[in-house]
Amino acid sequence: MRVVLVSCDLLPEGDGDEESLVAALVRDGVDVTWQPWGGPVDADLVVLRATWDYTEHLDEFLAWCATVPALANPLPVVRWNIDKSYMAELASRGVPVVPTAVVEPGQEPDFPDGEFVVKPAVGAGSRGAGRFTDHAAARAHLEAIGVKALVQPYQSSVDENGETALVFFAGEYSHSFHKGPMLAQGLGEAESGLYVEERLGSIEPSPRQVDLANQVLDVAAELLSLRRSDFLYARVDVVEGPDGAPLLLELELTEPSLGFRLTTGEAAERFSKAIQAAASGA
Repeated sequence: MRVVLVSCDLLPEGDGDEESLVAALVRDGVDVTWQPWGGPVDADLVVLRATWDYTEHLDEFLAWCATVPALANPLPVVRWNIDKSYMAELASRGVPVVPTAVVEPGQEPDFPDGEFVVKPAVGAGSRGAGRFTDHAAARAHLEAIGVKALVQPYQSSVDENGETALVFFAGEYSHSFHKGPMLAQGLGEAESGLYVEERLGSIEPSPRQVDLANQVLDVAAELLSLRRSDFLYARVDVVEGPDGAPLLLELELTEPSLGFRLTTGEAAERFSKAIQAAASGA
């Protein structure tokens, strides 16, 4: 069985988070290699991982994905998930999300009161995202990025509690980890320039957070006419809303970090088994 983990030219073997996964696959007898996206690929399963420069080459990236057999997650999922406008779709299906307005280039935005976030609808690693209270500064930021963007009220709970990332393999819950405020002062870009450095830690999710994550995956699968088990991997990022209830901040189905460095080896073993099942068509 041959599996390719897909990266990019700047991070040809990822950022190191998947070392335990590669070790688990090798122990299970899988022929696993890294390969930057863009070239021919031949494998029983091709798993998108550290493809974090795709936002600058979006059309090329999607065209390449369309040529790759046995892509995970599959192309329809990638096309839908890379544009964070999916937040509005999920909200329309009753998913509790951070309130999200989609602003097209040149459109006059309707900014919320208080502090809010502006970020590109297609983006990775929190690049291009900013916190604002001043409407003129936010308009200037929108004009500077020049692409479809999301406007969301800033959830002040993030300053104290951060985000909880819940990870699923083949639709089944695996583990969680904690992410500090991504737009906090003092956070710089990684050496590669592909993402903002994160403050990460281990965490046990609350039952309400797990319930929300399950709802998100069920609704996303329904929207895409898939089973949730068709999502080889998923990361559901949730924050605490003003009333203390969890809200969806982001659903990552394309190239999320999965936090293996913050878990026991069991998480990597679970993903190895899920990859082998998908590669064998089980």
